[in-house]
Amino acid sequence: MAGRISDEDIAIVRERSPIADVVGEHIQLRNAGGGNLKGLCPFHDEKSPSFNVTPARGYYYCFGCAEGGDVITFVRKIENLTFTEAVERLAQRGGIQLRYEQGGYVPGREQGERTRLIEAHRAAAEFYAERLAAPDAAPGRRFLSERGFERVDAERFGVGHAPAEWEALSRHLMGRGFTAQELIRGGLAREGRRGPIDRFRGRLVWPIRDITGDVIGFGARKLLESDDGPKYLNTPESPIYHKSSVLYGVDLAKREIAKRSQAVIVEGYTDVMACHLAGVPTAVATCGTSFGEEHIKVLRRLLLDQAEFRGEVIFTFDGDSAGQKAALRAFQDEQKFVTQTFVAVQPDGLDPCDLRVKQGDAAVRDLVASREPLFAFAIRSVLSRYDLNTNEGRLGALDAVAPVVAAIKDPGLRKTYVVDLDRWLGFMDEGFVIRRIQQVIGKDRGPGQARAPRQEAVDPAVRLEAEVLKLAVQRPALLGPEFDALGAETFTLPEHVGLYAIIMAVGGTAVGGPGGREWVDRLLEQAGSASGEQGADLRSMTTRFAVEALRADTAVEERYASAMLAKLHETAVGRALAQVKSRLQRLNPVEEQQEYKRLFGELVALEQQHRVLRERAAGA
Repeated sequence: MAGRISDEDIAIVRERSPIADVVGEHIQLRNAGGGNLKGLCPFHDEKSPSFNVTPARGYYYCFGCAEGGDVITFVRKIENLTFTEAVERLAQRGGIQLRYEQGGYVPGREQGERTRLIEAHRAAAEFYAERLAAPDAAPGRRFLSERGFERVDAERFGVGHAPAEWEALSRHLMGRGFTAQELIRGGLAREGRRGPIDRFRGRLVWPIRDITGDVIGFGARKLLESDDGPKYLNTPESPIYHKSSVLYGVDLAKREIAKRSQAVIVEGYTDVMACHLAGVPTAVATCGTSFGEEHIKVLRRLLLDQAEFRGEVIFTFDGDSAGQKAALRAFQDEQKFVTQTFVAVQPDGLDPCDLRVKQGDAAVRDLVASREPLFAFAIRSVLSRYDLNTNEGRLGALDAVAPVVAAIKDPGLRKTYVVDLDRWLGFMDEGFVIRRIQQVIGKDRGPGQARAPRQEAVDPAVRLEAEVLKLAVQRPALLGPEFDALGAETFTLPEHVGLYAIIMAVGGTAVGGPGGREWVDRLLEQAGSASGEQGADLRSMTTRFAVEALRADTAVEERYASAMLAKLHETAVGRALAQVKSRLQRLNPVEEQQEYKRLFGELVALEQQHRVLRERAAGA
């Protein structure tokens, strides 16, 4: 490497990378009040949003997993980058030219690996797109035309053509300064006897982009009879391409998914194109793998999928047995969504691309509109395997479908499907159906029910300490010298004592002014000076308190700060009072008269101070 990025450029990158915009490229954020934004955490699974972003201070914090930091920290964690790579990633995003302290502007080969691989893929996408107009790409153009796609459609989705040559792309990219090792590492080429050879040859190529729009891989469709490879060939796993979490079209669909609270899952690249062109701009597809848990996490963050049935995830499958099996596999993952899940099945087996060619754009929209709840589809699919004209068949079907019904997490919805199931089977006895389901799944409580986890109550005194420390981090000027005079003994939790010590070490709230990023940065730097796990915990708490919303509106923050400070002081004085009273009770007023009088005088003074603070807290 040529050296570290200059501190001045790092500061510029932070300043020109609004954290709400950067985070918003990965998850849907909504107004949480107090200048904060909220969404589902990208770093752990959760049902309700606990990931908070504070644009004014440039920090994020998750109250579920305690991850927090600034915009550079977020990019590092979400994309698994080094610090340098994250800064370079943001600089590239903002059009900022970085300077390195030992050698000026860094040539391409000296940049972080991810940055280099992204640039190589972007150059490869441009190369493939240009070659689609070449004479040897006629089979590819014919393939697109037969499926209803025009030249402008290919340009919109970046479709290109890989020449049927061994080294066409490799020569081109190495001529642009990329190394053979970079091409092989990124999956663009394979190791040959005399150097790298192109991975994709004689194929129609679709660029696969991540959620931010960077090309990270390709999907390639066979065109030539002489090609003995698979029909579709995808980029292998690489430092930037992980198929289990990649959704084709997500860069184009993410805003509409968030806007409409709907995601449509289709099976192929041409299906995504057909849906978007037909007026279903929420369509995405997996890339060479089945729909799985990591894909769900991506969609949940875009849908802001939380504890109410608001949005829709719609799976489109063929009407044949393979399509039914695929839908039932999707059902296994349904419980990982909170939102509603549906299946849209075309009875004649046409996929969205073929449907658009044969019946037009409206037919694609109608297919999505005719969606059926995934539970209903799964139940009907199981029932279809039994002869419901016999008692044995009906009972066998009931036993087979019991786990499906039991898996429905919403009690009201589960009850509704029990009623439907009873009607479909013809028993006309809902009680019998419920009892049979309970017997089959072997549970004493109702089907699918689970005991709610216990929640521990939070100590009001600890909550009060946290609120005052939060004010000290966010609005130091509202607390000033009075906070600084409290003393560490005012706080009961060791981590609160530690944060108070950090604030005092940088000069106390008296020098914090209005707060903001500079003040938080000073606190974080001081917290980082603590050793090991303690330092990490203190940085995490500081970030959390910088992001967590205050419990008061902006208009009354000054009064609120005064009241909280008085209550905290009152609580501390109350503890001191209790200690003095306990000591007095243990003294003999005759034999230990002098000490008794001293403590009694201390008790009177503390009681007076306690009364004043209580009145101030109540009147503030």
